[in-house]
Amino acid sequence: MKRHVPNLITLLNLFFGCVAVVAVLFGNPQIVLVCFFLSGLMDFGDGFAARLLKVSSPVGKELDSLADMVSFGVLPGMIFFKLLDGGVLLLDDFHWADLLPLTGFIFTMAACMRLAKFNLDTRQSLDFIGLNTPTATGFVVGLYLINAHNSFGLGNEVAQPGLLLPIIAIFSYLMLSEFPMFSGKFRGKGWKGNEVRFIFLILVILEFIFFGYAAFSVIVLTYILLSAVVWRREERGER
Repeated sequence: MKRHVPNLITLLNLFFGCVAVVAVLFGNPQIVLVCFFLSGLMDFGDGFAARLLKVSSPVGKELDSLADMVSFGVLPGMIFFKLLDGGVLLLDDFHWADLLPLTGFIFTMAACMRLAKFNLDTRQSLDFIGLNTPTATGFVVGLYLINAHNSFGLGNEVAQPGLLLPIIAIFSYLMLSEFPMFSGKFRGKGWKGNEVRFIFLILVILEFIFFGYAAFSVIVLTYILLSAVVWRREERGER
């Protein structure tokens, strides 16, 4: 039975992702936040359980990507749809502007391609190549929470097409790019070799304290910036 435990955890990731999508449809940001957190926890937990129980299977790997497709692909696409829509798609009285919210699912398509590439890419055992889908989704959930709670008076501003459309394009590109990004896996227990991870962890704590709900988006931007700094330093070192 133990070989089924990681798959059960993965299915819980899928379950919480589905609930989060429903919560977006009905406008419940607290449920979205809780379910996003639980999906991320399950996404980490299935791999941890597989290593702890010393079980793995090709089915588990595929199942993980399928669950992630909902939790970190469909969910952010639905959030963009709701932020861009502000109502419902009026199919009985069609206007070209009604198609604008559908651009949110460009993010979903990019996430799908990202997950498919990740399954075949053997280079990402320690760090990431391109922005991983849970992190990208964290940024989108942050925008949703800023809008819902009007954080720092930016509720309406983050729902403007002039801001959201470039964000969709940039984050879709980052997920599919060859841009190297550090992972959260610590290499040993000391400071050496883990400098950027310790710095990032400290910044995460501070940003949650100072930015509240907006912290999710700020943390992802910090992560991207730190990854760029690390990449530039390593590139210069190779030269």
